Amino acid sequence: MTTVVHGARKVDGDGVVERFWVLFDGDVIGEVGTGDSWRSRVVAGTTVVDAAGRWLTPGFLDLHSHGGGGWSFDDGPDAIKAALAMHRGHGTTRSVISLVANPLPSLLVSLETIATLAEADPLILGAHLEGPYLARNHRGAHNPDFLRSPTAADVATILARAHGRLVQITIAPELPGSLDAIDAFVDAGVVVAIGHTDADLALTKEAFARGATLLTHAFNAMPGIRHREPGPVVAAFDDPRIALELIVDGFHVHPDVVKMAFLIAPHRIVMITDAMAAAGSSDGHYRLGSLNVSVSDGRALLSGTSTIAGSTLTQDAALRWAVEVSGVDPVLAVAALTATPARAIRRDDEFGYLRPGFAADAVLLDDQWVVHEVYAAGRPVHGRS
Repeated sequence: MTTVVHGARKVDGDGVVERFWVLFDGDVIGEVGTGDSWRSRVVAGTTVVDAAGRWLTPGFLDLHSHGGGGWSFDDGPDAIKAALAMHRGHGTTRSVISLVANPLPSLLVSLETIATLAEADPLILGAHLEGPYLARNHRGAHNPDFLRSPTAADVATILARAHGRLVQITIAPELPGSLDAIDAFVDAGVVVAIGHTDADLALTKEAFARGATLLTHAFNAMPGIRHREPGPVVAAFDDPRIALELIVDGFHVHPDVVKMAFLIAPHRIVMITDAMAAAGSSDGHYRLGSLNVSVSDGRALLSGTSTIAGSTLTQDAALRWAVEVSGVDPVLAVAALTATPARAIRRDDEFGYLRPGFAADAVLLDDQWVVHEVYAAGRPVHGRS
């Protein structure tokens, strides 16, 4: 199966190219070029798509999401598939399935479910354990009854039951046993993120020295930047090895702080959704793990509280917020959805660019950054007139 998309304005981490074309050869990109040279690549059976000057980006990667379309990732394989279908329609072609804190036996079952799904569907990159190794005073929308400190036995069991599909894990480094757990997960090839933490600058730097390379939703569920207590965000800004997740929805992080983050660490920002079931759905009452969530005007809060409970964000909306509200350069904003998350999970030789040999994942958007077409592994998964 071959597809040629031509007449596009390409934007990815390599920059902007006018009159761009790309040839999808099965599930990878076969060739790229400019102008009318695409015509000589068309053979019988090739699908030809005229982009008509629209933006063409690589497919988006979401490293941190909990559900969407009315479905939660905690609710099993059918719910995961339904939620992913919604997000794919908004440009997310590759996803990491995030799990909130639950009893460890329940999390182990979920890890095995995700491993099975990822084996069958290459668009699922694997799992993210956001709990249970989180600080109680920065737990956010995680049930405190299920939080715990990591042990060597825990780590061994998690790695065995994940069957090589644990992509990342969030850990508060101040918990007893956390630094040893970071060592073990890093040795196993898992990306360790620091988050839901009360760690100070020095302890965060120690966690980074141990091999943690990601900051879970920077600024949220952690100390802020204080002039005498700079905290984990400054530790991440100061270390060129560290990528920083950001939830860019105008609610979790002020648009001017988003702009500041891109100015300080322009090629290390990873725009995630942290979406829960209400993303792509309607206001109302939902569940996030074992907790009740109320959504009003698109804001998700633990019911009866002012505690943020994930988001209702999709990645195309995050792109619009970044470019149109925070004033982020489109090249940097697109990279934060594509090349940077791919690099953060060490898959930037496969995803994140419109280059030959890379995955045939692409998103076609209009001048208002509204999705018109999505291609995942060379096949159309969404279309709008």
